[in-house]
Amino acid sequence: MAKNDAPEEKTGRLKQIRSAYQLTKKSDPRIGLILAGIFLAVVAVFVVVGILVGPLLVWIPLGVALGFLAATIIFGRRVEKAAYSQIEGQAGAAASALQTLRRGWNVTPAVAVTKNADIVHRVVGRPGIVLVGEGQPSRVKNLLAAEGKKHQRVAGGAPVIQVVAGKGEGEIDIRKLTKHVMKLPQALQPSEITDLLQRLKALDAVRPQVPMPKGPLPTSMKGARQAMKGR
Repeated sequence: MAKNDAPEEKTGRLKQIRSAYQLTKKSDPRIGLILAGIFLAVVAVFVVVGILVGPLLVWIPLGVALGFLAATIIFGRRVEKAAYSQIEGQAGAAASALQTLRRGWNVTPAVAVTKNADIVHRVVGRPGIVLVGEGQPSRVKNLLAAEGKKHQRVAGGAPVIQVVAGKGEGEIDIRKLTKHVMKLPQALQPSEITDLLQRLKALDAVRPQVPMPKGPLPTSMKGARQAMKGR
């Protein structure tokens, strides 16, 4: 990385954090006070410890560092909660959540869409092919079953798993969707995933491209995570 790229990268991270803070403040107006309170409370504890056991010069910097860490962790959780609350119930919400999956996962939003806004998204990773449906439960299950058959033909033995995103019985809340996908049993090796993706290209080649609604989650929560991790 060139030397002049570092300031630009730092500026980009600050913009991401600022954007995430502004998003969170809309649904959580007291976020600033909460973060400041957490930071000061942790620092205060370490100041008291420093006074009691000394020396203060050791305990105060430690308290500042841990106070900042605690505030950062709480901020990340609040950002995530605010982002999910803004997209929940919207078409494409599941895709927005899935796009926060880290490396090793290939997410294709809206591989199938109906005129009633029932949608199936596809995730490919170590568990195999995960088809995630969102929409009216009975309709989306039929759509998932049809997509499952299509994917089985090109899966080459890889598991094809069907998941319905929602809040009903047997459905996965979008707030827990990525964790659910990541916890699925691993069945494929990286080389097998590469081969599977190549086979899926043939299936996708005959599909019309469908534009997906762009929710706030990928640009806010994911960006904030990257910024706080220094990426």
